[in-house]
Amino acid sequence: MYHTAFGVYGILFQGNCLAVIKKKAGPYQNRYDLPGGSMEAGELLEDTLCREFKEETGMTVTSYHQLGTINFLYPWRYKETTMNNHICVFYQIEETAGAPISHVPQFDGQDSLGCVFLPLEQFHAANASPLVLKACEYGRKKQFIEKGQRITEWSVLSKPHVHESL
Repeated sequence: MYHTAFGVYGILFQGNCLAVIKKKAGPYQNRYDLPGGSMEAGELLEDTLCREFKEETGMTVTSYHQLGTINFLYPWRYKETTMNNHICVFYQIEETAGAPISHVPQFDGQDSLGCVFLPLEQFHAANASPLVLKACEYGRKKQFIEKGQRITEWSVLSKPHVHESL
């Protein structure tokens, strides 16, 4: 059985570095992930983008454009399901106000431990979500390829080793 998750995510580059969050929950826990997440009742996609980006990074989005929508299918045990279908709407963040916060305020539902900019070459399948790897591909190729991905093996990390250097 499949669990379906739908989220809106922002890609923000500073030179060759990508803004990522330190994820503390869900299938991407203890990995780097893109800022973003699920819609709340009555929100437009853009509302979700701006709210989630602010909550998870401390930065206010002031300019953006939509890149496209893709999904990732991978094994993940959640409640009564064994597979996850993560549908993602990606936005290029062009401008922000404020500075990234390395330790964001915690509240019920907050799954970010904070934001950091890291070089694209630092991300790989063992320390990053598939969303981050998609953003890296976009950063290198300068083209967003709208093609979903089937991932045959996925592990939820139990140790926060990716956060040690932050």
